[in-house]
Amino acid sequence: MESDGSVRLTARVFGMVQGVGFRYWTARTAEQLGLTGLAENLDDGSVTVTAEGPEDQVQELLAWLRSADAPGRVERVEETLSSAQGGFRGFGAR
Repeated sequence: MESDGSVRLTARVFGMVQGVGFRYWTARTAEQLGLTGLAENLDDGSVTVTAEGPEDQVQELLAWLRSADAPGRVERVEETLSSAQGGFRGFGAR
């Protein structure tokens, strides 16, 4: 675990979030906030987002995920916060 106060956001985003550039824009927004992690499509049509960094930036990303600025149509976001684990280089989408 990292000891610099960084946190890990694990979020599952439901709604019309595949095929609309959601992962791309999530990665771009996360990079602008200085976060590392991954956005990934799941078979059920949702997207999982794992992001690590300072808690205030992670909270900004979470607010963006819930905002009208996020592409597609987000119906709900289920999230957990924990201590950062490290291991990411940059922010990816797959």
